[in-house]
Amino acid sequence: MIVGTCKMDLFIYEASSLKEKRHVIKSLIGKIQSRYNVSIAEIDLNDTWKKSAIGFACVTNDTSHANSIISNVINFIENDGRVEITNYDIEIL
Repeated sequence: MIVGTCKMDLFIYEASSLKEKRHVIKSLIGKIQSRYNVSIAEIDLNDTWKKSAIGFACVTNDTSHANSIISNVINFIENDGRVEITNYDIEIL
């Protein structure tokens, strides 16, 4: 069993309140869950307007498949104009 995880820090352009931030993050998380079948959640910076930290994980039987899924999710987030990735850490166990 191979587990791929990624912790990611985001900057949210459109957020001028916590409500707007949560709207952007929930939308992004919902799209990623349905498209890539990963477990994903906001894991830190819950009370900061412009920043968020999310984490996601996938379980597979092949390291290259885990790398592929994580890369696809990162590319999807990079192409979303509402947020910018400021940092990410990938771990494959």
